[in-house]
Amino acid sequence: MKKYIDKIKKKQSLTFDESKAAFEILMEGKANDQEIFDFLTSLSEKGESSDEIAGGVFVLRNKSKRVTVEGCVDTCGTGGDGMNTLNISTASALLLASMGIKVAKHGNKAVSSKCGSGDVLEALNIKINLEPNDIEDQIKKNNFGFMFAPNYHSAMRFVGPIRKKIGKRTIFNMIGPLSSPALVKRQVVGVFDKKLLKIFANALNNLDIKFAWIVNSEDGLDEISPYAKTNVIQLKNSEISEIIIDPKELGINAHKFENLIGDDAKFNADKMINIFKGEDNDFSKAVCLNAAAGAIVNETYQSFADAYNHSREHILSKKVIKHLEKIQNA
Repeated sequence: MKKYIDKIKKKQSLTFDESKAAFEILMEGKANDQEIFDFLTSLSEKGESSDEIAGGVFVLRNKSKRVTVEGCVDTCGTGGDGMNTLNISTASALLLASMGIKVAKHGNKAVSSKCGSGDVLEALNIKINLEPNDIEDQIKKNNFGFMFAPNYHSAMRFVGPIRKKIGKRTIFNMIGPLSSPALVKRQVVGVFDKKLLKIFANALNNLDIKFAWIVNSEDGLDEISPYAKTNVIQLKNSEISEIIIDPKELGINAHKFENLIGDDAKFNADKMINIFKGEDNDFSKAVCLNAAAGAIVNETYQSFADAYNHSREHILSKKVIKHLEKIQNA
């Protein structure tokens, strides 16, 4: 481990193979606490590269429990934008499922906010502690299955205590969202920092992802925003391109950012139920924007405006609440 730490301390990035080797040591519990601490903090100080992220994802995926499904989308972001918003990507995943798009949602409980995807799904009475075969059944029946990260990535236990001690974001905040146990090939990933857009695109390209959107909005959200332009890096069949989503061009009349601020799991779940029953507000628009991105990477639509307009029609039709009840009763 020492040679990798020394290289990083010299502000040199590890290659993909070196990163895999280093993470193999970490994930097998062969590094001591000081080495884990030095490795993570030195990476953070240098700035994580796409090869380093991809190497970590490769090893974490390799060691996870496997969920065998095909043709699924994931909408797991990094979190950590510090905005304490409602659970936009989780709501958009449920909206996509009700639109007939298969979603293998990967997520955790709250780390940097009051309410993570695991928390809000529990508050919605959706089971989160499921084994792979149960998730596979759920996706077949209702287009939605949730993989609660701690149940699938037991190798993370070796680094958990040191991550807590560090108390700040580390490379694991970047690796987690890309390490789907379902090995999805299509993904919408929100990132907390614009600088990560291309880094994530290159990392995902290294991992054979077919179609991904990596998003970060000008108002600081790790989501597509209804208030400000959102920068998108698209990775499609190994080609990387840049897109800007402008809510004004879509005719979105959203009012104020405070309308997206969340609270505890019950509060966020209630807000989600309201929009699934057809209540029209800023949260509903934000959820439709992010669902539209899922529909694009699934190749259900070619045009983002068409994908957004269909999501809007669907959520206002009140069909989503009926689909939610199916998921709850599964």
